[in-house]
Amino acid sequence: MDENTQHDCSFLADVLPEERFSLDRAERERFAADEGPHPASVPDAVARPHSTAQVSAVLAAANERGVPVTPWSGGSSIEGNPIPVEGGVVLDTFEMDDVTIRAADRQAVVGPGVVYDELNTAAESAGLRFAPGIAAGDVATVGGMVANNASGLNAVRYGQTREHVYRLEVVLPDGEVVECGRDVVKTASGYSLRDLFVGSEGTLGVVTEATVALEPIPRVRRAALAVFPTREAAGEAVAAVMRSGITPGAIEYLDTRTMEMVAARTDVDVPEAPTLVLEVHSESDAGAKAALEAVRERCEGAGVSEWRAAAGDDIDDVWQARRDVYPAACDYREGATVAVIGDVTVPVSKYPDIIRATVDAADELGVTTPCVGHAGDGNLHFLPIADLDDEDEVARAMALNDRLVAAAIDVGGTATGEHGVGIGKRKFMDREHANAVDLMREVKDAVDPDGVMNPGKVLPDPDE
Repeated sequence: MDENTQHDCSFLADVLPEERFSLDRAERERFAADEGPHPASVPDAVARPHSTAQVSAVLAAANERGVPVTPWSGGSSIEGNPIPVEGGVVLDTFEMDDVTIRAADRQAVVGPGVVYDELNTAAESAGLRFAPGIAAGDVATVGGMVANNASGLNAVRYGQTREHVYRLEVVLPDGEVVECGRDVVKTASGYSLRDLFVGSEGTLGVVTEATVALEPIPRVRRAALAVFPTREAAGEAVAAVMRSGITPGAIEYLDTRTMEMVAARTDVDVPEAPTLVLEVHSESDAGAKAALEAVRERCEGAGVSEWRAAAGDDIDDVWQARRDVYPAACDYREGATVAVIGDVTVPVSKYPDIIRATVDAADELGVTTPCVGHAGDGNLHFLPIADLDDEDEVARAMALNDRLVAAAIDVGGTATGEHGVGIGKRKFMDREHANAVDLMREVKDAVDPDGVMNPGKVLPDPDE
């Protein structure tokens, strides 16, 4: 065994073809970190199984030897979810990318390595799409989405990944293969083990196949950019829209600082004030017009100061401000960047409260913090900016993140709406779930008694 490794992974030669694993240091370093701020950790080996049988063989052999296994797919997560913190084997499922579209059932049967955008390309000819919507759709995979219960700006209408999963094929830590759920819209049969694995972040097993629901591509989309004099007015507009019974396709919040950053980066005329980007979906032009007009009435009731509606090709112009947020924040100050992408969700009625808490924390800690969010489902992202070489700036940015996560939990919200727990949010699990964490540990111990599946994630250590 190499002196720089923690575990002997030479057993992979007995269970995989030579081209399906690597012990090379340079290759292993490619799987040491995700897109987040958490410390890198180099695995001892990388396995690239091409079938469920190969995944099963790797897990069985690793479990027998007590070697940790960390599932990896697109690597686009930001909470350290796929970082191999205890070394061992990184199980890269990216090449398990088979796709079968069942148009009549509005379903797709996919491997864990299928990229979100590529799935939608495959489904497009049938007039269908996988609807949860995520920002990293050109990189993130279905396996990773299932593991993190991911979602994005379309969640307000279409829900998270969980709402779209019918069946999972999962390899347990000891190599046993189980099927959870059925290829049907509903079932009342037995415990919902499917839901146990969705959002488990690879700590209970490895998903090797999923049947997911597809939604019809909206025939008509209309969008608008609504500008408000204050953040409170924007928050009230969100609440008014959601109270009305209208379910928008998306409703995004961008605060004043965010719009100022976007305006500085683009030649497009954008308002430098609290802004909502809204979209409605319908099967008819008349239905879309009526829905957008109803949304406008609610915004006017909240005191909207400017309304810019769009249809057809002009919709992309409305959404450009939202797409520019992250690069604008990263480029805002020379030598600095976004230190962490905050991710909390609160009850929609508490959305103004968490926005206010963000402003207060940024002012008190002296951290420039633009905010955006999937406002219709109460999800807020805050982007504290810091010089990553300045320990004090980074510490203040992380203190802001911790303060806002705690604030979200304390108003009945959650530490993470869509990015998962990973490494970064483990310390908040007791605060959010109280003694239910003990039950989670019992489940983990029952399924993975040797603790080899993605150790160091999700659940805090009992003595922490």
